[in-house]
Amino acid sequence: MAKQKEHLNLVVIGHIDHGKSTTVGRLLFDSGNISEQQLRKLKELADAQGKGGFEFAYVMDNLKEERERGITIDLAHKKFSTAKYDFTIIDAPGHRDFVKNMITGASQADCGVLVVAVTDGVMAQTKEHVFLAKTLGVNQLAVAVNKMDMVNYDQAKFNSVKSQVEGLLKTVGYKIEEVQFIPISGLKGDNVVKKSENLKWNAGPTLVEGLDNFKVPEKPVNLPLRLPIQDVYNITGIGVVPVGRVETGVMKAKDKIVAVPGREGKGVLGECKTIEMHHEQLDKAEPGDNVGFSVGGMGKKDLARGDVIGHPNSWPTVATEFTAQMVVLNHPTVITAGYTPVFHIHTAQVACQIVEIVRQLDPRTGATLKEKPDFIKNGDAAIVKIRPTTPLVIERQKDIPQLSRFAIRDSGTTVAAGMCIDLVAKDMNKK
Repeated sequence: MAKQKEHLNLVVIGHIDHGKSTTVGRLLFDSGNISEQQLRKLKELADAQGKGGFEFAYVMDNLKEERERGITIDLAHKKFSTAKYDFTIIDAPGHRDFVKNMITGASQADCGVLVVAVTDGVMAQTKEHVFLAKTLGVNQLAVAVNKMDMVNYDQAKFNSVKSQVEGLLKTVGYKIEEVQFIPISGLKGDNVVKKSENLKWNAGPTLVEGLDNFKVPEKPVNLPLRLPIQDVYNITGIGVVPVGRVETGVMKAKDKIVAVPGREGKGVLGECKTIEMHHEQLDKAEPGDNVGFSVGGMGKKDLARGDVIGHPNSWPTVATEFTAQMVVLNHPTVITAGYTPVFHIHTAQVACQIVEIVRQLDPRTGATLKEKPDFIKNGDAAIVKIRPTTPLVIERQKDIPQLSRFAIRDSGTTVAAGMCIDLVAKDMNKK
């Protein structure tokens, strides 16, 4: 059996109408991941709707409403293979209203492509997407400078937009020397998969070669074990079997484990007896593994979704209060101290109260705009103090970033997202 390629999640971000969907469609078509026949059908559809030239965008924009409006609304997922990797492409909406969908995409991404039209350069949303990508942990970035066909493939225009984008990326904290800048035309296909005579001056990679320059993030096996529980089953003949995905560290069969906060918020000690994934017994589970494991010393009532498994020498942290950096995405009015929405953190859903807005930040640079503002609204970034109403496991971004990120949801929509930068840990009187 051929060795499976390693897998990366790729998010495609950028301002509306800068050509994200067209670029992704072109990438999939020119690399043989969609057929002539599929594209021909989309072309007929585009022509019939008076949208000639939109056939590449239609590859990703498969919702009827999007085709009629010509914009991307929801996240589309597409599998796609290069010489080196298997990618899942998350095509993230650029449109302002849909930025909340982009959050769910970016928080799962290992790497990103920022599409910037050479005709416009950096726009408001380019800035917002870059700040969000960084806040949500997308650390590897390539910049596709698109629509080169509209400026006659002019190198000076490319360089001017490149330096604009470099300025923006620096303010947010990306290391410029690690960012690839790639001139392309998504519509015409220059330098997406195929090298182009029109861009002879470009010595760098094509977009598809640029994707293969990304690195698979190292599995955080050296961090302490953190396995958030998704469900708990009672299986006849086996006993209590929690199910979840290892975020950090390694769990071995026969390990002593602790579930936190556990039934009474004090933690529950036990043992991992056996581990199973896809109906196969494993000796150990590593980051990224979705596993079921049978436990000893823990009853079904002791464990619940949102508890986190760790080792007794490094208990998952229960915070009585935490400080977060967050971005308001889609709140109907304003957020003030006292607001108590539901926070989604790993598998936990806990109501938390915002007790203080410490300071408002510039969402494009992270610089302080105002100390102790009375409220924050859509588009604002802030440092806030938060108090969970029931025991909650969360970790500091600098300690265990995988358990530091959260989304805030209210009446069915994501209103904000962010990460924990500091916390007050509850003393668990560990035995």
